[in-house]
Amino acid sequence: MRALSIALAAMVTLASPLAWSADSKGLSPKDLGSLDRVSDVRASPTAGVAIYDLRSTDWGRNRGVHSLWQVDLSARIPARELAASRGGAASGRWSPDGQWIYFMSSRSGSPQVWRTDAAGETATQVTDLPLPVQAYRLSPDGRTLVIGLSVYPDCRTIQCTVERNSRPKAPSGKVYDRLFVRHWDEWADGTRNHLFALTLNSSGTATGAPLELTPGFDGDTPSKPFGGEEDFTFTPDSKAVIFSARVAGRNEPWQTNFDLYRVAVSGQDKPINLTPDNQAADTAPSVSPDGSKLAWLAMKRPGFESDRNALMIRDLVKGVDREVSFGWDRSVEGFKWSDDGKVIYGLAQDLGQTRIFAFPAGKSGAPTAVTGAGHVQDFDTGKHGLVLTRDDLSTPAQVFRLDTGAKVPVQLTGHNADRLTDIAMGQAEQFSFPGWNGETVYGYVVKPVGYEPGKSYPVAFLIHGGPQGSFGNLFHYRWNAQTYAGHGYAVVMIDFHGSTGYGQGFTDAISQHWGDRPLEDLQKGWAYALSKYPFLNGDRACALGGSYGGFMINWIAGNWSKPWKCLVNHDGLFDTHAMGYSTEELWFSEWENGGTPYDNPKGYQMFNPVNHVADWAVPELVIHGQNDFRVPLEQGLGTFTALQRKGVASQFLYFPDENHWVLKPENGVQWHDTVFGWLDRWTAK
Repeated sequence: MRALSIALAAMVTLASPLAWSADSKGLSPKDLGSLDRVSDVRASPTAGVAIYDLRSTDWGRNRGVHSLWQVDLSARIPARELAASRGGAASGRWSPDGQWIYFMSSRSGSPQVWRTDAAGETATQVTDLPLPVQAYRLSPDGRTLVIGLSVYPDCRTIQCTVERNSRPKAPSGKVYDRLFVRHWDEWADGTRNHLFALTLNSSGTATGAPLELTPGFDGDTPSKPFGGEEDFTFTPDSKAVIFSARVAGRNEPWQTNFDLYRVAVSGQDKPINLTPDNQAADTAPSVSPDGSKLAWLAMKRPGFESDRNALMIRDLVKGVDREVSFGWDRSVEGFKWSDDGKVIYGLAQDLGQTRIFAFPAGKSGAPTAVTGAGHVQDFDTGKHGLVLTRDDLSTPAQVFRLDTGAKVPVQLTGHNADRLTDIAMGQAEQFSFPGWNGETVYGYVVKPVGYEPGKSYPVAFLIHGGPQGSFGNLFHYRWNAQTYAGHGYAVVMIDFHGSTGYGQGFTDAISQHWGDRPLEDLQKGWAYALSKYPFLNGDRACALGGSYGGFMINWIAGNWSKPWKCLVNHDGLFDTHAMGYSTEELWFSEWENGGTPYDNPKGYQMFNPVNHVADWAVPELVIHGQNDFRVPLEQGLGTFTALQRKGVASQFLYFPDENHWVLKPENGVQWHDTVFGWLDRWTAK
């Protein structure tokens, strides 16, 4: 492991909160759930406008709804909703000539591709298939649509899949002969995500039967469970598609070997593996505008899902590969070519921020950051610069324009302005301290709404999941520090060893060290925060975490319980040994614990919370979802059983309709209300 050498840093004050007055209130759970969410911005290839996704909350139907909006990049005209999207619309994409906007909608009964003209007044259905479309891409010449469909690999036609799906379901038993019997929140049904090509006629409607490009392929593209259009792309001549996929086989749950494949849109050839030598993940293919280069993201270590994503380029004429990001110790999360192909813009976490970086496509080395503090969620390239969505700890995302050579982006949208008028945000500040091994560790503190100098406040100590993740300077819709600040709590968050955005060595440090190095960072960070910020009341503090953060809550219960009045554990691990046999993505558990449970049982027992239950005494709220197959329900039930059997004050909040996350709006409000009730109970004066 490479030691991270970062100078002990000064504190950085982040975006100022809205002015607070006696009439202002903090951000409530219902406020959070009601905010409109901006994302997925796309610049027109010909006009000075962009489209983006706006997700609103339909409380009556207890779900989010999506619509498409258009914004003038000159900021002269306010953003407007496209009338054509009012039946529901997402994934808006421009045609190459900028005359049409394609999008996904379920208004016909299932997700299909639709389109509207640039004015966005009326919608025309492009695909009308008996299976839901998962993702799509339009070819550069505008004549071909490639879509993802979930089909049975042995079926030669779509109708075969449709008929098999409609067969009577009795008897209900299913026989499996390999793993991934369930993944994320769904049980395996024998289907695979495959790509199909459709020809578009002059009116933009798909004609003829879809042509399968990956018949019989034992793998998924788009990948499961979260894959999309980023998993495949056209070549500039529109004659072929390059896609990323992992060949399944019986070892799919314990290997991360995604490869890039090329297949002709004509369907006459079998897919050709372009990256057979790399046994780790190759993803996100994208061909340069002139067709001479292929760029993609590549990891190097098989079995490690949080390895550094290197930005690679292949000269398609010479057949030579090189790493564009060579010598740069950050992981690229996504990228796009500039219109002239001279620059690749990449997104990466960096010291608690998520920034856009510019990589010269003609050489390798460290890139230049083009955005500053905050969290860039997504972006697109245009003729005069970038268009992006950005948020931070105090502000939901908005659309911005960043002109070439400019240092400060121009805000183009103002969603939620009315809702936020009387809502005050707690002031956030980033700090740093020497953590494990003397290395610099960063954290955040957020003051409670209504903060008054000289007073002290109860504290919510939030611990992020992953564990290779980061709370960072962003506006989160599940673990939002402002909801705690709005409820009268100060917030402390530590990006312990294992967090992303501080160099790969820092991220690697947590593997096989779940309970020592990060715990030391949390302890030292808590001590530093108490010494630095006198408004933190260390005698009225509770620790909360989800996933790995939930594991750490259970680990704290037996190894660092003294500071805490209460604990909150959402979907956290209770028995790491049992987890090794019951989770679905085995590569994660095996990498983090140094092998399988039978080859390295000591690795699974070294930091196993179940071995320290005898020392549990702090009141704990346990939360778990029925459909969480990543950390199965029994882990939460085991935690609650142990607490109850020992007589430790505890509650169990169970969601029969949620997975590893809480996604339904009403459930989100209940989650917060239950958590706040628990915190208030144990931190009361």
